[in-house]
Amino acid sequence: MAKSNTKNIDRPKASSLKPLRMAIPFMRPYLTRLLLAFLFLTLASISMLAMPIAIRYVIDYGFSSDNLASINTYFISLLCLAVLFALFASIRYYLVMWIGERVVADIRSSVYKHVIKMSPTFFEITRTGEVLSRLTTDTTLVQTVFGAGMSIALRSLFSVIGCLIMLFVTSPKLTLMIILLVPLVVIPVLLYSRKVRKLSRANQDRIADSSSIADESLNAVHIIQAFTLEDFLGRRFSASVEETFKAARRRLQVSSILSGTIILTAFGAMVIVLWVGAHAVVEGSMTPGTLGQFLLYATFLAGSTTSLGEVWNDIQRAAGAMERLMELLHIQSDITLPENPVTIPAEGRGHIHIQDVCFNYPSRPGIKALEHFNLEIQPGETVALVGPSGAGKSTVFQLLLRFYDPQSGKILLDGVDIKDADPEAVRRRIAIVPQNTILFATTAMENIRYGNPDATDEDVKQAARAAIADEFIEKQPESYESFLGEKGIRLSGGQQQRIAIARAILKNPPIMLLDEATSALDSESEKLVQAALDNLMQDHTTLVIAHRLSTVVKADRIVVMDDGHIVDIGQHHELMKKSGLYKRLAEIQFGHAKEQEKELHYETL
Repeated sequence: MAKSNTKNIDRPKASSLKPLRMAIPFMRPYLTRLLLAFLFLTLASISMLAMPIAIRYVIDYGFSSDNLASINTYFISLLCLAVLFALFASIRYYLVMWIGERVVADIRSSVYKHVIKMSPTFFEITRTGEVLSRLTTDTTLVQTVFGAGMSIALRSLFSVIGCLIMLFVTSPKLTLMIILLVPLVVIPVLLYSRKVRKLSRANQDRIADSSSIADESLNAVHIIQAFTLEDFLGRRFSASVEETFKAARRRLQVSSILSGTIILTAFGAMVIVLWVGAHAVVEGSMTPGTLGQFLLYATFLAGSTTSLGEVWNDIQRAAGAMERLMELLHIQSDITLPENPVTIPAEGRGHIHIQDVCFNYPSRPGIKALEHFNLEIQPGETVALVGPSGAGKSTVFQLLLRFYDPQSGKILLDGVDIKDADPEAVRRRIAIVPQNTILFATTAMENIRYGNPDATDEDVKQAARAAIADEFIEKQPESYESFLGEKGIRLSGGQQQRIAIARAILKNPPIMLLDEATSALDSESEKLVQAALDNLMQDHTTLVIAHRLSTVVKADRIVVMDDGHIVDIGQHHELMKKSGLYKRLAEIQFGHAKEQEKELHYETL
């Protein structure tokens, strides 16, 4: 079973940056650009490190009356170095930023593609808001480091190494002092970095909590307003945001202390070293130009060290964010592609054989959803599944679509065990019209085209006409190009259902699964859509879940289910002759319908 509870996965120690190594595979395709970036980084660093040398000669010789003729040469050389430094630095910046943006885009895309293929088990125990937080907030943090952060870190690292080398060449004595003082800068980083990373992780978790609350509430805004829960949820969200702020404040406190300590120790060490150097100039053991050169290198070193300290905080946060992203990427779905998938026969017409299936949902291990369930459906046959709520009707659909695998038993599709086939190949042979219609925030044309992304506009329109959906689509302001709103909010329930039926018609697979496909339609629309579905079902294997028995009286067979078992099978007239569950359900529904007709008749009189 998939280990979808991301909070229970082992994580590296707080001081570890190992999660950032997980980005290496995403960087490999751009190795050429990476090498170019390092080349221009090296050239920019060399140009920068050459500038203090030029300034040294300007100070020592450029202000002398004996070298008046060469003063222009020194300043022109200095200017040329500045131009080269600016050119190489800008190219380096572009290349590094491009790599950072590209890598993060690939990570975000990979995580989304992986999550979208996870089985329903994953989404049973993982909040959508948590996933969205990782795809947005966490990738933004990683983007900061692999973009500008990586640029600053590489530049600063090269500067630190180059400046230390040049400082030693300029004055070994003063450089030794700097090396002895370096621990004053490094120790605070080591002491605080682990705490910063831990607090960053806590901050991201709080952000995910508030995102989850917002996502859940915004998706149910009508219910919230209907029950006047606005103030209650507003307080709940505010409390979550306040916890996020508190976590961020604790992180900022530690980060600011770390940053201030680095600046103080770095520049304090530089002042001490320069004090010693000033005495050397006075004593004549060092020229003013040499001290100026050393001063510039020390300044570059201090600035680069400070930059590294500041970006280190971001690196710590990015390590935590990368860890969270990779957790999602490494979670394995319950439903996997077999090593050698069996091909479902192309000429197959939708023969279904469910053999002795026992199944319980992972979140409800003690409750059998199906128990020793057996059912064979011939190609082109229409079979209705009826029974009380919880009988297992929807579970049959879930297993046919291979959203779950049964604990025992087999499901054969055209003679192939679907566990041995590619899950996508299985689902391509099935279309479903769910009871709760799912529409996307796009046009009517594109919503229907989800049934077959390669369909032409005319194919889409034909499917809409077959589903009796064209009559209301054509009345929209922009016809088929009209935006339907988030979750199709601009359409009525019946109209949404007809869009879903058109989508299934457009897909045109061998097997149709209809889960109360006409439940949201008014009487007039129901008759029209039912006629379209009757025509469609003639050439397809069709399973219908029906609570309104009037919609399945013409089915080839009616399978009566209760508590995960089949309690009866037959046609409507056969089942009505028995004193079983179906007859009781039918008498309740048809009797209720007659009572409604009588009431309507008296009201009319």
